[in-house]
Amino acid sequence: MARTEAPRRDGPAAAAPAATGRTVRDATFDLLRRRGLTTMFANPGSTEISFLSGLPDDFHFVLGLHENAVIGLSSGWAIGRGEPALALLHTTAGLGNAVGALATARVNRAPIVVLVGQQDRRHLAFEPFLSGRLSGLAGEYPVRVETPVRAQDVPDAIERAYHAAVTSRGPALVIVPMDDWASEADDSREPAAVSGEVIRAAEAAPEAVEALAAFLGEADSPALVVGAGADDADTWAALVELAEKLVAPVYQESFGARAGFPQDHPLFAGFLPSDRPRLRETLAPYDAVLVVGAPAFRQSAYQPGPMTEPTTRVAVVGDDAEEVHRSAAGLAVLAPPAGVCRELARRVAAREAEPPAPRTRMPLTPPPGPGEPLLATHILAALAERLPPDAIVLEEAPVDRPEIHDRLPARQPLGFLSAAQGGLGFALAGATGLRMAQPHRPIVAVVGDGASLYGIQAVWTAAHYRVGAVWVVLSNGGYVVMDRLAERQGATSTWPGFAEIEVAAIARGFGCPARRISTHDELVATLDEIVPTLHERDEPLLLDVVIAPTATFAG
Repeated sequence: MARTEAPRRDGPAAAAPAATGRTVRDATFDLLRRRGLTTMFANPGSTEISFLSGLPDDFHFVLGLHENAVIGLSSGWAIGRGEPALALLHTTAGLGNAVGALATARVNRAPIVVLVGQQDRRHLAFEPFLSGRLSGLAGEYPVRVETPVRAQDVPDAIERAYHAAVTSRGPALVIVPMDDWASEADDSREPAAVSGEVIRAAEAAPEAVEALAAFLGEADSPALVVGAGADDADTWAALVELAEKLVAPVYQESFGARAGFPQDHPLFAGFLPSDRPRLRETLAPYDAVLVVGAPAFRQSAYQPGPMTEPTTRVAVVGDDAEEVHRSAAGLAVLAPPAGVCRELARRVAAREAEPPAPRTRMPLTPPPGPGEPLLATHILAALAERLPPDAIVLEEAPVDRPEIHDRLPARQPLGFLSAAQGGLGFALAGATGLRMAQPHRPIVAVVGDGASLYGIQAVWTAAHYRVGAVWVVLSNGGYVVMDRLAERQGATSTWPGFAEIEVAAIARGFGCPARRISTHDELVATLDEIVPTLHERDEPLLLDVVIAPTATFAG
């Protein structure tokens, strides 16, 4: 049978990319400049050499010695500046090592554009050495994962990742094969991403504010609960005005990574418990609880029973859709908290009520006597006497977290920061990135010795780039919070301590200045020397303070 061909249909041929001599790499650098992403945190490998070699002079490369440090540095930088950071990871090994830190960045609301190197596109089908199945490796923690279909799509993918990181406040990944950078850019096609400004609504609809005003207007005994999503100057100001008009106590969410209200304000009532029975008891006196910038309610260990009494109504305001949607609330407003609370403060009537009683603070412990060991409480009390109001305290000392909250209140926005996900290894790198972003604001991280070992490589970066962060390591010689939790169950620890580890010696091995402190006199003298330098210092310092383990855990 004769073979016939389908009719040929002639038409306009697809236009080939115009030959400009400009590469995808060139186009990417232009994009990064336009978006202010000229500081790059990285631990690169061979799949990133084609991008990094001959880096333009207007880009600043910051090396982290481990991927956990890279993302921790990026997170601190992004949180400190309030805008996205740029990170670069090396294919499967790099992204795999960074997954825990990416989870922390997501829950800490840190916007990061993460470029992940991949093997050469031309033979990926054969899974060559150093290729990776990367798109799902970080699970659900990235807010977006871009896998450009062709090399010319890389710049637009990065721009979309930038928008996603800002909108969803978390890490957005772009996977880039190593040969893409040298490919010719396609400047003839319109971009597949917004190249200008994305204007995000800052106010809530009037009917939403009216619903919240009615919710509070019906209350005889209102209270506020605040969280990390309220940690900015505008929201603080609006919440102070609202709380004062309502004469309402303000609680901080449990295990919050940031402070949503000035914790030295007379209406600040302390931190919510992290289990249902105590939470229910704490909120029982109130018939209306407005939660701002937090879910209702963050918990830790499970306990049976409802979170609140039937007589306690709950409303939530926040701009994190996932937090709002999972909240146990009868009313929710998904909108930026600052605008909502500012308008709400204008609309609610001032209440005539007695202010709540001042909260009870932890008593001071006398300094240790001759031959007695230092305790964490001695260190925290000494810091409390000396730190300036604008200090940023990073916490990564789980067993001592309740006392850190009590002794070192956040007195200004971004006054407190911790790893919201709960995984250790954030504080050393996070403090370094934060100080790079806020070079004249005092940064002090209070870190357990066990926690410090998860991210000790970050001290090299601080030393190499002359970053004036200070870490106070509470060296109790073990995982003491685990010991205390085991005791609650009537058990003993099956894990050993590690009192023989000297964190100061490890830090010095990385080229970072460090001191070992074992007496109260040494502690006081060192803090009197160091604290006055916190605003302007350009050298990091690790203080390895030997303490006896904290005997109780109130978390």
